[in-house]
Amino acid sequence: MTMKFTVKAWSNGRARAGLLQLGSCELETPALLLTTRKGLPVFISPDLMPSLPSPDSRLLQFSPFHFLDTISPKTLSEVGGLHQMLGLKEHIFVAVPRDSILSLPDYGSTNRIGASFETPCGRRLIKPAEYMQMISSMKPNMWATLADEVPAWVSEKRNRTSVDRTVRWMNDCITSNLATTSGGAVFGSIVGGSSVEERQRCAQEVAQQNVSGYHIGGFGLGESMEERPSLLSAVTDILPEEKPRQISGLGLPEEVLQGVAAGIDIFDSAYIYHITLGGFALIFHPEKTRRNDYDDQLCDTSSDDTKINLKATIYRKDSSPIVEGCNCYTCQNHTKAYINHLLNVHEMLAQILLEIHNTHHYLGFFRLIREAIKEGRFDQFREKFIRSRRDHIFDTAAAAAVSA
Repeated sequence: MTMKFTVKAWSNGRARAGLLQLGSCELETPALLLTTRKGLPVFISPDLMPSLPSPDSRLLQFSPFHFLDTISPKTLSEVGGLHQMLGLKEHIFVAVPRDSILSLPDYGSTNRIGASFETPCGRRLIKPAEYMQMISSMKPNMWATLADEVPAWVSEKRNRTSVDRTVRWMNDCITSNLATTSGGAVFGSIVGGSSVEERQRCAQEVAQQNVSGYHIGGFGLGESMEERPSLLSAVTDILPEEKPRQISGLGLPEEVLQGVAAGIDIFDSAYIYHITLGGFALIFHPEKTRRNDYDDQLCDTSSDDTKINLKATIYRKDSSPIVEGCNCYTCQNHTKAYINHLLNVHEMLAQILLEIHNTHHYLGFFRLIREAIKEGRFDQFREKFIRSRRDHIFDTAAAAAVSA
């Protein structure tokens, strides 16, 4: 399947809106990769997938390592790949060599052949040849080369080793005979920890390769919000503008806005999964908004915060939907009180309804980001959102101090 990417609009320097074409599917960027377990959202079954916004919800991230304890690569290949096995032929599968829910790199590894990765079978040493066998059998639309990601606190020597490994593994992956049988677009992985110099070195090496796009890894692993902009810019300033950039590890709304400001196009994040598992619902903008007034795009539910805890007693008799005006299946058919009941009796339907709403809601957030970029007001959008969050935290702290 051929991939084409075009930048359609810029706002305030680096922030950009684009169009990603994969076969007959067209997706606008900045876009969100939906986290999956073995190719499907954790709580949403295939028959409920049509309830999610299309085409934004067709971009699905998966880790090839999730399949190590189940179906063999040979069997998966004989079935015809992941699309055929799951019956989601219209969706875009993106293979990322990390478990975005459980993974932390093995920063203590000194093995020169490879680093260990988190899998359902425990930590395992995965070499490029084995990884490419997985990719070839699964036939994803896009896949990132194997990367040795490390946390921000590792030594300079370990960080340099991770860059050397990642570049070497990338060469092994793209020169493998199996690379051509996957049929997917190759994204070269970029690492470098919390070192601007190593980030630049890795980006320069990867930018010279014949890849379709770039996977920026190693974020969300201990670096601070303050040092992140310089690390992001160190990479995006080097990469060619005509190819898409995907990033792992930035999931909070503020982090997404930080990534967009640096020129990131696709976000691989487990944020929706984590808040859904905790019983939280996103509320930070109503579904129906006035296009040109961002003041009305912020939460219209008596709070400026990004989420509410539906386990709380306050929602036990609340007969209103999670967000007034939201078009998702959950808000159109159920109340906060019902979901509060499901959560407190430990019914899995609670997570199903919450993931539908949270996915719908967060995809709406990305849609608002794209609109802001197209209208040349991304900086204002970002500043208003962050200020609203800061004011809410301040007001909450002040109220707690008064009540104490």
